[in-house]
Amino acid sequence: MSDNRPKVFVTRRLPDAVEARMGELFDVRLSGADEKLSRDQLIEAMREADVIVPCITDKIDAEMLDAAGGRLKLIANYGAGVDHIDVVGAHKRGVLVSNTPGVMTEDTADMAIGLILAVTRRMPEGLKFMQSGAWDGWAPTAFMGQRIGGKALGILGMGRIGRALARRATAFGMSVHYHNRTRLHPSTEKDYSAQWWDSLDQMLANVDVLSINCPHTPATFHLINERRLKLMKPTAVIVNTSRGEVIDENALTRALRREEIAGAGLDVFEHGSQVNPRLRELPNVVLLPHMGSATVEGRIEMGEKVLLNIYAFADGHRPPDMVVPDMI
Repeated sequence: MSDNRPKVFVTRRLPDAVEARMGELFDVRLSGADEKLSRDQLIEAMREADVIVPCITDKIDAEMLDAAGGRLKLIANYGAGVDHIDVVGAHKRGVLVSNTPGVMTEDTADMAIGLILAVTRRMPEGLKFMQSGAWDGWAPTAFMGQRIGGKALGILGMGRIGRALARRATAFGMSVHYHNRTRLHPSTEKDYSAQWWDSLDQMLANVDVLSINCPHTPATFHLINERRLKLMKPTAVIVNTSRGEVIDENALTRALRREEIAGAGLDVFEHGSQVNPRLRELPNVVLLPHMGSATVEGRIEMGEKVLLNIYAFADGHRPPDMVVPDMI
């Protein structure tokens, strides 16, 4: 490694404080323009760097890892999810992968609650009406939504974010239900007043709000499909702050248009920035541009995790947030 410091390539603009610290610690090349890199640009970066710092917009597959050659030793992901990285392929080639878990838990749970309120209380419709200048005063039946107190929240994926959401939902007077790959310890269930459902189908039929909080894996791809959407109450709503691929977006759009479910709040989408245009037309849908972790504090803490992972690697140690295939 030149100059005894790892050469680090950062694919997107990061908070100023994070970039400044990277420049002090490492031989770093920062992204001048905050734009998604092409496949060829990513390969070139991996050929020239010891460490690459990608984010969710950067797809890194086995072919790219092969083309990168032997210099790259660490993929220090800026984000918790690593489904855009071939972790197994990297492991086979001796390339370490790290991520930034935990720091965005509270922010993402806040956003899930925000989406639940926005959809059930029809906030975007009210905002649009006010901005039109058409409002002429209060009316008894105008913009009536649904109360969330007393409603059942189903959490699909009871990890850090799911549990943080459960705490918030309880404060709003909701009952908490969850479906998870493994059941929580009974004492943990008691802490969150949470009811476990072994059957996802049965949980879907009994909840008023479904929150997606599981990662995207082959097992969760289109887990919420047309068949399962039909199990839900026509008054139910779905929010997703996790990964868009968990929901069959075309099936969701059809269900919303047919009023088979009441609404949806989406911060992530099946095809990334290519949002289904039919979703934009629906008044009962709230769409956000992947803002779940978008707080100043959260994004800086993500950067600090990246710095720690790279620093540990450069010092000859295992990155504290290393991701291995068994974790996927």
